[in-house]
Amino acid sequence: MSTVGSTKEQTRAKVKEPKRYNVIMFNDDFTTMEFVVEILMDIFHLDAVTAESVMLSVHKSGKAVIGTYTYDIAVTKVRLAMGRAKSKGYPFRMTVEEA
Repeated sequence: MSTVGSTKEQTRAKVKEPKRYNVIMFNDDFTTMEFVVEILMDIFHLDAVTAESVMLSVHKSGKAVIGTYTYDIAVTKVRLAMGRAKSKGYPFRMTVEEA
């Protein structure tokens, strides 16, 4: 098999970065601060100090961006958090918005 005179086709695939989405947490007067910190640590993998700081930021300003993820990951994290809150009877609220 001879490769003399043959050409190799070169293809360039453009890899497009997926869109990013912010997970936004809203403050309410019924969900406990401890529960919010637990959610931030367990589902969003924040350390205890950062989770406490984010929780206080949400409490003071009414809402805050908790993290930025691809759509599927953002929605999954929100569903997990909302499911846990519902099982505890908290009116906890989060949304996903394009970053």
